[in-house]
Amino acid sequence: MTETTRSLECSAATFYLALELGSTKWTLAFSPSIAARPRLRVIAAGDLAGLQREIGRAAERFGVPRETPVWSCYEAGRDGFWLHRWLVAQGIRNLVVDSSSIEVNRRRRRAKTDRLDVSHLLTSLQRWVAGERRVWSVVHVPSPEAEAARQLTRELATIREDRTRIRNRLLGLLATQGIRCALTRRFPGQVARVETGDGRPLPPAFHARLLREWAQLEAIEARRGVLRAERAARIRDGGDRVAQVARALCTVRGIADSSAAIFSAELFGTRTFQNGRQLGALTGLAPVPYRSDQRVADQGISKAGRGELRRLSIQLAWCWLRWQPDSALAQWFRHRFATAGGRSRRIGIVAVARKLVIALWRYVDQGVIPAGARLKRAH
Repeated sequence: MTETTRSLECSAATFYLALELGSTKWTLAFSPSIAARPRLRVIAAGDLAGLQREIGRAAERFGVPRETPVWSCYEAGRDGFWLHRWLVAQGIRNLVVDSSSIEVNRRRRRAKTDRLDVSHLLTSLQRWVAGERRVWSVVHVPSPEAEAARQLTRELATIREDRTRIRNRLLGLLATQGIRCALTRRFPGQVARVETGDGRPLPPAFHARLLREWAQLEAIEARRGVLRAERAARIRDGGDRVAQVARALCTVRGIADSSAAIFSAELFGTRTFQNGRQLGALTGLAPVPYRSDQRVADQGISKAGRGELRRLSIQLAWCWLRWQPDSALAQWFRHRFATAGGRSRRIGIVAVARKLVIALWRYVDQGVIPAGARLKRAH
């Protein structure tokens, strides 16, 4: 290393670290400035002692003073936010980056390796710290309490998917033998007596598998019942912010426990918003324009954020039209889309969903009841 390069690196005001996190190994890239060649190292996944050791070695290699601030980044993914919290505890300013917002080469075939990816992350981090904020999107890192508050509703969503999958598998197995049988409590007894579509007794192998699948379905149903009871108890008796917001949402006609719990845990009870535009962008219900020269196209909504929130918002919008027909939002929909075709109504309901989510946020945050909406009678 020449003296000119070393003096340039030592005068750097910031030390940069990028991490490419894999399931078995982590690739690290260090650099004191955008002009310096990065130092690349590989450690075992989850090796925090090795990470700390490599940070010290890289700082010594580049001659970075101990008091130099360190910026780091990694892509949001399977490792979640625990590494972010550890880095912050070490005095490192870390960014968790939305992987879909990172710039990539648009060629059909492009080289992709962990070393190339981490080098690109490092360059983007340096540009972001220099003030180029649109180089990527930074993920909002929830507090440990907020992350824990979301687990009940997310577990219920997982249970619902597992329940649907097992029921479909049971019905599919029965259909392969020409059997039509309802999945009720009497199912085990009915399976013992049914015959195949061509009049043969059900083979023992099929009978045994159906009973095992049924036992798994019963276990999931029992677990689902316990979780739903726990959710209702939390909404009724909880004293934290998530429970308070859920109780407030349940006072609005047309909103049940499940919708209130999800909106509270994922949005209103664990996050803060400055305006409705931020909320609309987070739910992915904001339109994405495309205007280039003479071409103007409708790209639809951005679909950012969690898909479950978006689906729930649209379902709640349909419920709102039914249970709040006198509200200003329902009247606006009827005026604009009542006589329109099916596609226009589907577009209109997305607009209702976006407006409704913003109105509910104002209700729980500022106490502003949606115009024309009716509250439930107190029991």
